[in-house]
Amino acid sequence: MKILGLHHITLVCADAQRTVDFYTQILGLRLVKQTVNFDDPGSYHLYFGNETGYPGSAITFFEWPNARRGRSGIGGAHHFALRVADGDDLLKWKRWLTDHQVRVKGPYDRLYFKSIYFRDPDGSVIEIATDGPGMTADEDADKIGTAFRQPPPELTIDGRDEARIQAETWPEAVEQITGDMALLNGMHHISAISSNIRRTEAFFGELLGMRRVKMTTDFDDADSAHWYWGVDDGRPGTLITYFERSPANTGYAQMGAGQTHHFALAVADEDEQADWREKLIKAGYRVSPIMDRVYFKSIYTNDPDGHIIELATIGPGFALDEPVEELGRRLRLPPWLEVNRSTIESYLRPLVIPDWRAG
Repeated sequence: MKILGLHHITLVCADAQRTVDFYTQILGLRLVKQTVNFDDPGSYHLYFGNETGYPGSAITFFEWPNARRGRSGIGGAHHFALRVADGDDLLKWKRWLTDHQVRVKGPYDRLYFKSIYFRDPDGSVIEIATDGPGMTADEDADKIGTAFRQPPPELTIDGRDEARIQAETWPEAVEQITGDMALLNGMHHISAISSNIRRTEAFFGELLGMRRVKMTTDFDDADSAHWYWGVDDGRPGTLITYFERSPANTGYAQMGAGQTHHFALAVADEDEQADWREKLIKAGYRVSPIMDRVYFKSIYTNDPDGHIIELATIGPGFALDEPVEELGRRLRLPPWLEVNRSTIESYLRPLVIPDWRAG
């Protein structure tokens, strides 16, 4: 049994159309599935990703109309990161976003990658991160994650030149999301918040068998441990990272718009998923039955601080019930809800779906 990498992340939005507009028009992702929350069919569940929404590229949203803003904290996610190749791509994204009235922080050198940060219309923190130089930037490949690595002082909040960083951008206007910029390789990592990093290590490292690939501190908060887990040498698309925060100083996450509902790790197939379920139960974790999500099968559990963690199968994928060229164009319902289509559609505001073309 092996965790293969990231599968998807699911967040809460307050306005489905606003979310469609931002993630397709501003970030250039494709709406690959327009469906409903299978557990609450009166509300949208929207999936964005690359051309096919392949696992690792899927960013999904439950619409809770007019929901209040949630709050980040222990037991919740802090942000998710999307992938680009290099620093030039970051600067192009910074120019594109700022020219579209999106406030951007960075680019910051995180030693293992460079990145920029911004928020979506509901306040979710999004990072765009470069693929390299990777986890071997400060230790040998066979030793990554085995010893604490102190961040270089000049890269921390107390040592870097913030004014210079914020002034750095692409020198020319970026008229469109070009092929080199396109966010088609999916997520780089997901970052969450823990109250006890060693307990988190017991869950992701010892129980789920993910490799701890870095032990450092938050470059923006020297008092916060920041550990990374991944597959192989911590390649982008497989990384889960946690900040450790004291409950005395940081509250617990509060669900609402702009907050992550859960994130999912990829497993090969249903047989392996069943084995994972048995292993989690034997370890004392509460685990859901295997759930049919049509496009994949899922089980749900919680990390030690309560964050919902899903293990989802790679297939069968989003082209199961509509051709690739038509993905996301119309509302799709699972077979058991199709009989209620007219009632369900009466609860939903129809969406305007822009045309999508790969960069």
